[in-house]
Amino acid sequence: METIFTKIMEGKIPSVRLHEDELCFVILDINPVNKGHLLIISKECYPTVADCPDATLCHLMLVAKRADAKLRDILHCDATNLIINNGKAGGQEVPHLHLHVIPRWENDTKSIHLQKETYTDGEMAEYGKKLEF
Repeated sequence: METIFTKIMEGKIPSVRLHEDELCFVILDINPVNKGHLLIISKECYPTVADCPDATLCHLMLVAKRADAKLRDILHCDATNLIINNGKAGGQEVPHLHLHVIPRWENDTKSIHLQKETYTDGEMAEYGKKLEF
């Protein structure tokens, strides 16, 4: 399937490429949350984490670890967000597996807030039984 990321990988759309290897490539996000926000993109078009081979997914996380270190070293950020929007309902805009690595600074005024819920009495234990693996 052709996506914006396959077009970028093929050079049909310009990008600032930071890294490339046999399984992935890394670019700066064109619409960053903070400057230095990068995307780690699988070369094969896997729509979600569930579709991605374990070895590739592990590799993407190792690249994210290196990216985190680089952002902290060069940009002196205080932290990073590592985000995979995994499916349309989870906010995924491009059906091609990619990982956001976003540099964060104390008081950068950016926020990622998901509304939280609470369990009723006994409900947490029920979910625990259903979801055990």
